[in-house]
Amino acid sequence: MEKFSISEAIEQAVQTERLGYQFYSSMAKKFEKNESFKKLFDTLAQKELRHEKTFSELKEITGDEEPEGWGDVSQYLRAIVESEFFLGKNKSLPSLEHVESIGDAVNFAMGFERETLLYFHEIRNIIKEKDIVDEIINEEKSHIMWLSRFKGSFTG
Repeated sequence: MEKFSISEAIEQAVQTERLGYQFYSSMAKKFEKNESFKKLFDTLAQKELRHEKTFSELKEITGDEEPEGWGDVSQYLRAIVESEFFLGKNKSLPSLEHVESIGDAVNFAMGFERETLLYFHEIRNIIKEKDIVDEIINEEKSHIMWLSRFKGSFTG
């Protein structure tokens, strides 16, 4: 398995945030008749844009110098990125055809957030700029909590 450079790994984090933005925006549009759902996913979409910007800035800060122990971490990160969850059959978000209900959308979003957390934790463990990634990790955790509360509100 070919390893990522640190720059490629952070660029993948940027791409992940773009995918999150696309997903949340499309779900807000798909279910726009439910005002609370639309508001939740519009908010999450905007946060993903902010995270994308932060990771882009982090990429500039870290440069191309590989941290100690990068080889194994790189292979692990590539395995996450190449998983069905991230890439699906079209090398972007998996097919969203299965998202027919609000429940489907929330479940998918929670899974996506958990996968991105795994990825971001691994980046955090290897770079010096931990505080930058910590901020994003904490926000991603809050996304899962919001989604969970929202799910509880309509499933009873």
